[in-house]
Amino acid sequence: MPRMPRGPIEKPKDRKKVLLRLWTYLYRHKWMLLAALLLTVSGNLLALVGPMLSGKAIDAIGLTPHQVDFPTVFLYCALMAGFYAVSSLLSYLLARLMIHLSQKIVFRMRKEVFERLMELPVRYFDGHQTGDIVSRISYDIDTVNASLSHDLLQIAASAITVLGSLLMMILISPILVLVFAVTIPMSILFTRYMTKKVRPLFHKRSVKLGELNGYTEEILSGQRTIKAYRQEEVMVSRFDQKNKEAVDAYYNADYYGGMTGPSVNFINNLSLAFISMFGAILFLFGRLSIGNLSSFVLYSRKFSGPINEMANIVSELQSACAAAERVFRLIDEDPEPADVPGAWKFSQVSGDVKAEHIRFGYDPEKVILHDLSLNAPPGSLIAIVGPTGAGKTTLINLLMRFYDPQSGKILLDGRDISQGTRKSLRLSYTMVLQDTWLFSGTIFENLAYGKKNAGREEVEKAAKAARIHRYIMSLPQGYDTPPG
Repeated sequence: MPRMPRGPIEKPKDRKKVLLRLWTYLYRHKWMLLAALLLTVSGNLLALVGPMLSGKAIDAIGLTPHQVDFPTVFLYCALMAGFYAVSSLLSYLLARLMIHLSQKIVFRMRKEVFERLMELPVRYFDGHQTGDIVSRISYDIDTVNASLSHDLLQIAASAITVLGSLLMMILISPILVLVFAVTIPMSILFTRYMTKKVRPLFHKRSVKLGELNGYTEEILSGQRTIKAYRQEEVMVSRFDQKNKEAVDAYYNADYYGGMTGPSVNFINNLSLAFISMFGAILFLFGRLSIGNLSSFVLYSRKFSGPINEMANIVSELQSACAAAERVFRLIDEDPEPADVPGAWKFSQVSGDVKAEHIRFGYDPEKVILHDLSLNAPPGSLIAIVGPTGAGKTTLINLLMRFYDPQSGKILLDGRDISQGTRKSLRLSYTMVLQDTWLFSGTIFENLAYGKKNAGREEVEKAAKAARIHRYIMSLPQGYDTPPG
């Protein structure tokens, strides 16, 4: 069958649009999302108490030797351990909840993708590689799942930690906070620059992986032809080229995405050096105690750490947005056109098939059938022969209404098939494909596939008529044997 031409790779759509659409999936589980938010806020607020208690414990040690207030030190250390333990428990519950939530979303997303695949016309599958479609329903959705279960959690936790740490640092020493007026803008500007650079690279990575999967699927399904014509080396060389393109796309995306985190971390480490230097000066002038300086340093790490993590999360979000974009593009594909209003249903057809002046081409500018007319009376046996590309498979596609002609009409029992329902039309035909295709299940389920609610006796009767009943019964489990 002719393959429809593939268009150029589209540029990524608006990231905000993709994120808003992902939000619609999250909002379906708003109560779970609310519980996750409460756990996030509670766990991170408890963790923010730790540095303050640590500073109080250090102040209780004192600067004079042998004058340590051990009861106070032990009290604050015990409180720290308790707060951190409860915070860790809440973080564990949050992780479990987010995994459960992301699985629900991914289940629905895969369901929508598969349902849309069942509604798409044959034209779509003729124009897209099977491997690319499989890549969207597996790899791309798995990428979205990883982002939902981890990245969203990290973003929420980081936001609370950054705001909480900033507030505590302001309360300890507003002067030292001015250090971040230099380093934070540097981190933000660099991250925004890298985001614009990395976004198309992750989109290209998803596309190249889909192309590699599509090529691999074609090679595996065409092994007989490849071996018959001794084209193994040619196929290997072509695979090497596809593989190299995919590896290069992965390298570029991961390389530039991986640069962001270490670079931002370097900027944040500069802030720690400045805090240590200016904090020592404030201590010498009696404006800051050792305990408060220690607490400030700990809060500064909590403040800058999430910013560094955010830089890494941005790279992962680029990958997730690119993957989600490909998934949504598939979900948004136009389904097979609806039947015309008032379409009739074919039933008990006699099999009188006529084609009148059919003109058709998969590409309207490249016509395959120019003016085809034929008549197949009921009960007749007709063979259609011709060279490859003459239109034999195309005629079957038109009879089954996988495609509709540009002009002319096909009649079944005197009725224009374009005015009937596709379902009743296709149920009126029995089509035996050139290539054998068996579904997973049993032999009985495969034989009964074409007729809903077919019984065992009916299937056995058909098998006897086809002279395969005895062979089936010789199998280990008879009709319940899985095909292999």
